[in-house]
Amino acid sequence: MSSPATESELSEMLAGAKGPLRVVGGGTRPVGRPVAGEVLSVAGLSGIELYEPGALTIVAKAGTPLAEVEAALAAEGQRLPFEPMDHRALLGTTGAPTIGGVVAANVSGPRRIQAGACRDSLIGVRFVDGSGAIVKNGGRVMKNVTGYDLVKLMAGSWGTLGVLTEVAFKVLPAPEAAATLSLAGLSELQAVEAMAVALGSPFEVTGAAHLPEEGRTLLRIEGFATSVAYRAGRLADLMAPFGGVEVEEGAEAVARRWQALRDVEAFAGQAGDVWRISVKPTDGPGIAARIGGRVMFDWGGGLIWALVPEGTDLRARLGAFAGHATLLRAAPETRGRIAPFQPEPAPLAAIAAELKRRFDPRGILNPGLMAA
Repeated sequence: MSSPATESELSEMLAGAKGPLRVVGGGTRPVGRPVAGEVLSVAGLSGIELYEPGALTIVAKAGTPLAEVEAALAAEGQRLPFEPMDHRALLGTTGAPTIGGVVAANVSGPRRIQAGACRDSLIGVRFVDGSGAIVKNGGRVMKNVTGYDLVKLMAGSWGTLGVLTEVAFKVLPAPEAAATLSLAGLSELQAVEAMAVALGSPFEVTGAAHLPEEGRTLLRIEGFATSVAYRAGRLADLMAPFGGVEVEEGAEAVARRWQALRDVEAFAGQAGDVWRISVKPTDGPGIAARIGGRVMFDWGGGLIWALVPEGTDLRARLGAFAGHATLLRAAPETRGRIAPFQPEPAPLAAIAAELKRRFDPRGILNPGLMAA
């Protein structure tokens, strides 16, 4: 395994690479088709480079543990807006997630419906492409004049276009208080309707999930304590037509509840493959009925987590639908047989192939990981 300590060392390694490389951060997200090649770890590129709480900006090397970034922010009463998921329990992995890995996988959590995805808070990147060239895009402000929005391009590229060395984010103040509203016994159709009403209200809902196995539909409100109390009461009144509403308060209890949702703990350690399906919320109940496995809903019904028997080709079972399905957890043999990432339409696939050729002309960075 190679683990460069500096960006320059990484550049030299990539320029002189003789074969394929399997790029990893903390090694906590083995997603995609299995990659054969020498392991290239960015764990040696670690440390917070710049943190300006007053400017709501943080810059860190890609191998910096996510926990270190979150601890630094918490000490100043701030947080990453997009609530990045921790995949370790679900995928059965160990190690420490890195901030570069979060960007490479565009990892987001329940708050995405209100704050956007990882890529929406990302304002700058540095990376080394497959030829060994060092590339910088963006910076500490929302500005891009290069013609390529490489900041957005690198988010979700899974190390196939370049090896991240540094990332910059806009951050937000952490809320003073939080509350969870819980509705019991709703069908999936009723739950999606209730979540749509809540998200369309002026009460700034930051989480909306439905757990069929628990028979619970959950809504989260965050902010100043007096505001949370007022908005929770008003939202409870708005939800009254959908049945009784329970309100759970207390920062620790609310945080633990949504952390479990964020990390899909209900499927951790359970036999079977895990798929992640993105759809229009109104299509969610119909899609879930065709899955034939255990499901849970996030993002107001727009994100479905599904646990199905091992080896199930869920796309074949669902047939054509407006959305995409990602095989997130499965044995390497299954990930070799079934494309983990949703195959792209031909025009998009052609663009992706050209981008890959441009940034990794020798095809050495995580080759085949995102192949259809």
